[in-house]
Amino acid sequence: QVLLVESGGGLVQAGGSLRLPCATSGRTFSNYAMGWFLQAPGKDREFVAAISRSGTSTHYADSVKGRFTISRDNAKNTVYLQMNSLKPEDTAVYYCAARATDYSYRYYGASGEYHYWGQGTQVTVSS
Repeated sequence: QVLLVESGGGLVQAGGSLRLPCATSGRTFSNYAMGWFLQAPGKDREFVAAISRSGTSTHYADSVKGRFTISRDNAKNTVYLQMNSLKPEDTAVYYCAARATDYSYRYYGASGEYHYWGQGTQVTVSS
């Protein structure tokens, strides 16, 4: 079992920045590929960003490329989502997710590929 706890959400003006940490516990963090997803009211959960176990491979949704950065610190058992140039359409609950994998360089872009989820953190961007 892996426990995931997101934080760092809040209210920010358009153009601003937020950094979302996701702290994990329970198993060896470096055995897990990690991802971030968002869910806006009335919509399905959407992929945002993913990172491999090693941290050397990353992947982003087109809507966030160039604005968001996913990273991980395996010594701190934490994955981060740095969000810059935020837009009102980024408003959503953001979830981190973990998937055990034997592949050091592989990332996963589909929600169904992940085994564990956090409770989410609300991000609201005002215009």
